Amino acid sequence: MFGRKRSNGQRGGPVTFHGEAGLLSVRVGDENGRPLPGTQMVMLHKRTQRQTKVVADEFGLAVSTLSAGTYAVSVSASGYRAQNSTVEVVSGDHTSLNDLRLVPDENRQLPDPGEWVLDPDHTAIRFIARHIGLCEVHGRFRSFQGSIVVGKQIEDSTVEVVIDAASIDTSADKRDDHLRSPDFLDVRRFPQIRFHGHRFRRAPGDRWSIDGTLNLHGASRGVRLDAGYLGLRTWNGDRLGAVATTELHREDFTINWQQTLAKGLVMVGSTIQIQLDIQAVRA
Repeated sequence: MFGRKRSNGQRGGPVTFHGEAGLLSVRVGDENGRPLPGTQMVMLHKRTQRQTKVVADEFGLAVSTLSAGTYAVSVSASGYRAQNSTVEVVSGDHTSLNDLRLVPDENRQLPDPGEWVLDPDHTAIRFIARHIGLCEVHGRFRSFQGSIVVGKQIEDSTVEVVIDAASIDTSADKRDDHLRSPDFLDVRRFPQIRFHGHRFRRAPGDRWSIDGTLNLHGASRGVRLDAGYLGLRTWNGDRLGAVATTELHREDFTINWQQTLAKGLVMVGSTIQIQLDIQAVRA
């Protein structure tokens, strides 16, 4: 049962916040009490209908400062049933949902063994790079193919993706031409980008770590994907859904081009974020 707990202060003194606000917190774990990082706590103010969302840290702790009032609160994590309640947030007080354990969603069925082929019309391979320290440049690869071979034990599964490097698209022709040049991808010498994932490890909920090898720009490096399984659907065949993210450092793949601006600012950041949205159809 959700309850209210006043903060008595910890080492270093109590947490302070605006006098017209209150503090709401929850510590979330799985059925075995292990922390569930990435859990979402969504709070809807019943009078104003204003919605606030926070994400739990690596220890499963989610905290938000809110204006006083009555809130509908939903705590949810992928692969688990959401828990909902109504909570009263009081000005100057700390309302705690205490230690909350989520129950696995029994309706989230894992895919059967066999081969699943990526549907290019409903799959996206995106990347994000930082430009002169001011903004993010978003791009994607338009042409690719791949498959997921699900083993009898999910941990024995593999994934293979082959990307046409020249299909890079950032919605700017001049920039895309530069990215295809020898300064970056050098697509004439290295026309394909390949990823082979060979080790699946389950994390809490429907999270997975996928270890594999990425071959990019003639260099092969180990890469780990942080993946989330989204479940199964039937539409023009049996389909599975998944999302995955990772970060690459382009210098690890000998993509070293750089231009320095005034005051030491670099033109292109070193870290590239990769985002995958996947639909695969049973072969």
